[in-house]
Amino acid sequence: MAAGRDKLKRARRWVVKIGSALLTNDGQGLDVAAIERWVDQLAELKRDGVELVLVSSGAVAEGMTRLGWTNRPEDLGHLQAAAAVGQMGLVQAYETNFSRHGMQTAQVLLTNDDHKVRSRYLNARSALRILLDMGVVPVVNENDTVATDEFRFGDNDTLAALVANLVEADGVILLTDQQGLFTADPRTDKSATLISEARAEDEAIVAVAGGGGKLGRGGMATKVRAARLAARSGAVTIIASGREDDVLLRVRRGEQVGTLLTPERSPMAARKQWIAGHLQARGTLVLDAGAVKALQERGKSLLPAGVIGLSGDFTRGEMVLMADESGNVIARGLVNYSAEESSKLMGHPSADIGALLGYVSEEELVHRDNLVLA
Repeated sequence: MAAGRDKLKRARRWVVKIGSALLTNDGQGLDVAAIERWVDQLAELKRDGVELVLVSSGAVAEGMTRLGWTNRPEDLGHLQAAAAVGQMGLVQAYETNFSRHGMQTAQVLLTNDDHKVRSRYLNARSALRILLDMGVVPVVNENDTVATDEFRFGDNDTLAALVANLVEADGVILLTDQQGLFTADPRTDKSATLISEARAEDEAIVAVAGGGGKLGRGGMATKVRAARLAARSGAVTIIASGREDDVLLRVRRGEQVGTLLTPERSPMAARKQWIAGHLQARGTLVLDAGAVKALQERGKSLLPAGVIGLSGDFTRGEMVLMADESGNVIARGLVNYSAEESSKLMGHPSADIGALLGYVSEEELVHRDNLVLA
């Protein structure tokens, strides 16, 4: 388990989620001083080479404060209104504080539909990764203003886990008003002890997770579920108190902070298992002998020049089979271009992609990180 904390010391990409109770000082409006402290830590992490995505709750709670409401509304319309009002203050607070460190931020609002619809998933993934490449800190929240009951993530813990999958993060840090996951609810059971480390897939930890608070929709149960979702893409999860001094920096140093929930597999192994076993093939690419050798023996990506035929009707991001000229399936992976585009590209060098399509998405037809051998 210590390897999980050590992994966070070397991690290049984190998703950090801050809960409503922390951000709004238990409902008393945005805790500006606390936000300054968290941003100071995030800025130091970024200077240390960590790419960051910040998933922030607090829009509804801040909107409630601005509107003078003491109780969280039940109906969707009033929740949407509160989110729209509160998002203004929330984003302004982050922009102001990151600007003190000379860092750019970007607001990214997502709904569940953005994760379920493949084209929107890929667009969100592309936008987030470009922002990270540019050194910008994306500030992500659920798009409560337009979300409907059918399309809600349900809580920002789940959103953080799904964002970790989008950007292939190494770690998910869930900051809450509790020290971590306990053997029982410490607010009612004085004998409860902190669970320092556990496997995210361990069924036993689900039984000890409690419910949500009055401000947020989440709770320990949602954090455990989020850790399990993050584990599917190989990410380590830490549940820790955002009120502890320098909590993010202490996590970075590998200290025994909060609850560590680890995946069974490495990120790449988890991703490749997902490709191999959880996606339906939408088409087949036929490869020449040179491309087959490059994939099987040299661990290379599939370039358009190595494709001599294709079948099926697939779109960008869908899973395709890769077969040799005899029809033997040698690999499967996520394709970067649609069937129509791939038919124009096959047999051509990557340098011709721009001239053939009018744009370049990727140089590879299937990147090796999105490919698993049969």
